[in-house]
Amino acid sequence: MRASAQNARTASATLPLRPQLPSRADLARAQCISRGGVANPDALLVEHAGVQLVVKDFAPRSAFVRGTLGRWIARREQRAWAALAGHASVPRLIGEIDALAFAVEYRAGRPLSRSIARETPPAFFDRLAAAIDGMHALGVVHLDLRHQGNVLVGEDGAPVLIDFGSALVLAPGSLAARAARVLLGWIDHGAVRKWRRYSLEAG
Repeated sequence: MRASAQNARTASATLPLRPQLPSRADLARAQCISRGGVANPDALLVEHAGVQLVVKDFAPRSAFVRGTLGRWIARREQRAWAALAGHASVPRLIGEIDALAFAVEYRAGRPLSRSIARETPPAFFDRLAAAIDGMHALGVVHLDLRHQGNVLVGEDGAPVLIDFGSALVLAPGSLAARAARVLLGWIDHGAVRKWRRYSLEAG
């Protein structure tokens, strides 16, 4: 984990300590890299003030979602990103743009898929398991790492964890967090077993 932590710190170090947040006008010109469903945000790649950011935005959803679920999910997901501040495998939370959108650090990488897993060195999955252990120690259980796209193979070969919309966030070290780690942590580690199994398949 030491090498991946150093690489992640280097990537984060390219960002200013307090990057300027994009405006709604900036978002209108941004590239959509993932179109959300009925109650899910769009993911936008934004070039702003000399840096690249990813913005998750519920503004394109229906008036009902914008006024209710979208705001709640946006706040909830930001709690997970904030709880994982400093985790080497998690991009940095930049901040809230408005009640429907927030920005995080952009990390380049390839979404882990069945075909990508076959090309990935076995050591990657050990690093992924260690990253999950570190996430759990900070009180966060992801719950959706089996989904294609929520684990990236970073440009440096290290795992990158993204999309915490389904995550459970608890006080680190609390009884609830320890119980969740025992009762629900297997879901996250089950994803490691899935991707490792795919890596052993013949091409």
